[in-house]
Amino acid sequence: MAGAVPPEPRLRADARRNSEQIRSAAIGAFQGQGLTVPLEEVAKAAGVSKATIFNRFGGRVGLIEAVIEEVVARELFALIDRTRTVDDAGERIAYYLTAIRDLQYRQPAFNDVLLQTYPHSGQLMEICRVGSVANEEFVEAARAGGALRPEFTAGDLHALVRDNALALKHGERPPRDDYDRRTGYLLDGIRDPGKIRTTPPSRPARPGSGCRPGP
Repeated sequence: MAGAVPPEPRLRADARRNSEQIRSAAIGAFQGQGLTVPLEEVAKAAGVSKATIFNRFGGRVGLIEAVIEEVVARELFALIDRTRTVDDAGERIAYYLTAIRDLQYRQPAFNDVLLQTYPHSGQLMEICRVGSVANEEFVEAARAGGALRPEFTAGDLHALVRDNALALKHGERPPRDDYDRRTGYLLDGIRDPGKIRTTPPSRPARPGSGCRPGP
């Protein structure tokens, strides 16, 4: 038929719109409920079918990898950069651990990354690798400066953060004030006994995390 508009441009526009709707819905769902949220909920929020998610992103892992930067990675990497600007090594590790725990409390998706819920995702494992490098860097600097108990290692920090991820994901969520108070107890427990502070740490502004590949 003369003058008819080919359907392909309209289909491509619909596909782009669907993809953006899915991305937006996934970011909200993952940040609010974690990476294991049912895809049916994401599809409903996006106004599409679950099959459309598979068609556009190949499934859950593909969708996670498409949005993980906005969900948690960008904040994590910014936190690590901010931590490196803290001059004193003891204050640096205190800032870092407080920031990790804050992000864990606010972002359920971060706990799924720490727990390596989807270990076959190379992108999520890379986030863990970056966090592991930061853990080792900050712990070793604090130990060298005499701010931590000499027996405390980066592996201990990893275990503490991972245990907290398990508690937040599978246990009862504590009130924020109690949670922050316990962060102070944790910091006092890992510091050199002669350098324990008497006031709880302040909550960092929009911090991040660390994890390491493998148990």
